[in-house]
Amino acid sequence: MQPGVSNMENNPSKFIAFQQAVDGIPLPGKFTFPFYYEPHPLSLIAAAELQEYIKRQTEWEHNFGLIPGQQGMIIGKMFGVLVVQNQKGELGYLAAFSGKLADKNEYPHFVPPIFDMLKEGGFYRTGERILYEMSAKIDQLEQSGELSDLKQQVLDTDKFCTTEMQSFKQQVKAAKEQRKELREQAEFLAEEERTQQLERLRKQSMQEQFFLKDLTKIHREKRAVVQAKLDQYLDQISQLKIERKQRSNDTQNQLFDQYHFLDATGKTKPVLELFQHVENGKPPSGAGECCAPKLLQYAYQHALKPIAMAEFWWGASPASEIRKHQQFYPACRGKCEPILGHMLQGLEVDPNPLKENPAEGKELTILYEDDYVVVIDKPAEFLSVPGKTISDSVLKRMETYLPEATGPLLVHRLDMSTSGILLVAKTKEAHEYLQYQFIRRTIKKRYVARLDGELKESGGVIDLPLRVDLDDRPRQLVCYEYGKHARTEWELIEVKNGYSDVYFYPVTGRTHQLRVHAAHPTGLGMPIVGDDLYGTKANRLHLHAEQLMFRHPGTKEWMTISAPVPF
Repeated sequence: MQPGVSNMENNPSKFIAFQQAVDGIPLPGKFTFPFYYEPHPLSLIAAAELQEYIKRQTEWEHNFGLIPGQQGMIIGKMFGVLVVQNQKGELGYLAAFSGKLADKNEYPHFVPPIFDMLKEGGFYRTGERILYEMSAKIDQLEQSGELSDLKQQVLDTDKFCTTEMQSFKQQVKAAKEQRKELREQAEFLAEEERTQQLERLRKQSMQEQFFLKDLTKIHREKRAVVQAKLDQYLDQISQLKIERKQRSNDTQNQLFDQYHFLDATGKTKPVLELFQHVENGKPPSGAGECCAPKLLQYAYQHALKPIAMAEFWWGASPASEIRKHQQFYPACRGKCEPILGHMLQGLEVDPNPLKENPAEGKELTILYEDDYVVVIDKPAEFLSVPGKTISDSVLKRMETYLPEATGPLLVHRLDMSTSGILLVAKTKEAHEYLQYQFIRRTIKKRYVARLDGELKESGGVIDLPLRVDLDDRPRQLVCYEYGKHARTEWELIEVKNGYSDVYFYPVTGRTHQLRVHAAHPTGLGMPIVGDDLYGTKANRLHLHAEQLMFRHPGTKEWMTISAPVPF
């Protein structure tokens, strides 16, 4: 039996029949594109039924952070549903969770993992215990009194040798000064006596040099003895770390060997092959443990036809990510894109909207133009610069509009989904002058945003450092260890009908800064309306670069340009 392929006898059906009638709901024409989707009505029903099950089940207990005072570490979790059709033509769904749940990775209501790494007696658990024991041994050696004593011996020996050498050198210096005086006095002695005196002084100087060499050698040998004892101890720790790393790599590679994924045609590929073209050629930790691969694998193994899929977050938001309880999210790209790229082969899948030109049929509005600059009002869903698959952008259109211009043209950028003011320089000199103002942060920017919620405060400052989510680009994370400083000042305009309109004044210009600062629980805790990454999709992202104040590269006078808010 191939790795990752379950035995039906040992794996009873996880097919869940719908509790409510779904006969009148038309099936989707194509399967869900997992990285950007709106849940199909059947997926919504399946998700609602799964959520109800999570609320009332008593098989396991997991702290999602939803019950005040509950014991255990708070860990929110992604859950997924896959609407399927069995060989009788009946509709139902499969359920899955990402990773492990309540320290287990298999429960009767959910599809099993691709490989049960938590099985007692298995190689992974055995390897895990050995690695834990090795780590404990390393910690014991690193924190031992013996290591501390050896380090102190090296310091003490070095201090003693340094002090002794300094003392001797001071003696040599004093003796040298004395010999200098004696040589001067020898000039008044008889020739034979003077010769004898100078010879005695020369021999004293040579004896001091020989003693200095001997002392240096003695010090070197003393240091070498204590350093050798310390090095021997550190080598023991280093060797253990090398062995631990090798064992960890061996266990990880053995684990990868267990992960083979089916596609709709029955073709199987190992996970290492699927990730051979990524940056480091290796799958990230947890690859294959997300909901989507589990669901599709089980469906293929049991002749269930995939119809539609959706994944939702259950629990409190993590400290770094923005995840809202019960909200639907796409599959992560870092772990799942290579795997699902294979597993979806043989299915008719909805087109990838990210490959469609969002600027088709849209025009750029010129707010101001002279011999130095062009100020434009960019529509929402319009690239500032060419993307990987779409070249149509503000930059390309400006290159056509200004064929005689010199320099890079665009002085700054806006996110594709953000509308508003973009500054274009017609000459290289104008571009350098304006860009210098951005670098020095003397240019003043004001954004208008509509937030999904009612703010209680009238204004403030948000300081949350940001970095890219390496497993799910371009999503950003709040990270105090590796994130870049990001600061936003804000001011409330008005609260109306459950929404809050605000002014944002970004002090820094990080990717998705305003979107994350608005949505994150330690920011404003309210996503921008229409934010399909950190909130809920709507007709558009309600974020607009409404005002820009800068020194004109020609007149050197301050200019303020405004663009009407389109929402």
